[in-house]
Amino acid sequence: MTPLDQVGEFGLIHRIQQTVQLTQPSTILGIGDDAAILAPAAGQELVISTDLLVEGVHFDLTFCPLKHLGYKAVAVNVSDIAAMNAVPTQIVVAVSIPARFTVEAVEELFEGITLACEAYNVDLVGGDTTGSRAGLTISITALGQAEAGKAVRRSGAGPNDLLCVTGDLGGAYLGLQVLEREKQVWQADPESQPELDKYPYVLQRQLRPEARMDVIHELRDLGVTPTSMIDVSDGLASEVLHLCQASGTGARIFTENLPIANPTLEVAEEFNLDPIMCMLNGGEDYELLFTVPLADHAKLKNHPDITIIGHMVEKSEGANLITKAGQPVPLKAQGFSHFG
Repeated sequence: MTPLDQVGEFGLIHRIQQTVQLTQPSTILGIGDDAAILAPAAGQELVISTDLLVEGVHFDLTFCPLKHLGYKAVAVNVSDIAAMNAVPTQIVVAVSIPARFTVEAVEELFEGITLACEAYNVDLVGGDTTGSRAGLTISITALGQAEAGKAVRRSGAGPNDLLCVTGDLGGAYLGLQVLEREKQVWQADPESQPELDKYPYVLQRQLRPEARMDVIHELRDLGVTPTSMIDVSDGLASEVLHLCQASGTGARIFTENLPIANPTLEVAEEFNLDPIMCMLNGGEDYELLFTVPLADHAKLKNHPDITIIGHMVEKSEGANLITKAGQPVPLKAQGFSHFG
């Protein structure tokens, strides 16, 4: 294993640069100068988002492989670009690295970053590296493009718009519960082996989520433009409330419509957790929550990976979960707190 101080910052950057391939026509100059040079196509608007991942707050290296962490760091940023109905084009990566890390460990992190760049067709065009006296910190800025005037905001929903979500919910939260439990077992007995083979689905949802760019392209093919959109990072309830607040509406979502995968349901039962709570407040699913006009119902009702979970209403009606018995329960944001 190679200590970081043996290659230095510039040596490390050079090693990372050797693995980078540029494919975006809007990238004029990437890593290696004081700044990157980009040239968005005519008629396109630039969309930018930044996410910060901090060891001990957003991830635990006891059970999070560095390769998966690198991939996830890119995916969560691409998810924000997708939530604007935009296409990601470039990323900039800044990492603050503790002295305990080796060069090979950093290369493993960037191997995951590179795999995500290939998966989402984005260019790594720059960033920064520095030492850390605390834990590992990763900051990624994602850049994307949207046709002028076509980026979707949180604020465009109106009463009677259908409320839709991609994929299924709660898996990432339950994957975290499995990992936390196995960590406690390992801390009590370092000779024990983690029992993870039974949980591939929820572990994948937690350790290596995917941004739903596939759905963005499918919506365009269907001729559907969302009126508002957000990605599900802090829990479904929190995100519904964000859309309501930005759009000046209320919402009604129905418990029987909330999508959950069978493996997720099984783990919820094992942990004696309410599946509805896991879907509403778990977070980190990185699915897309969006609204569409009622007229688009026919285009989406049979889509295998989009579920209509409710509809928007007048603001005065509030945001409510409707139980199977027809009872309204006010939605509350009880998901991840960044400052808790």
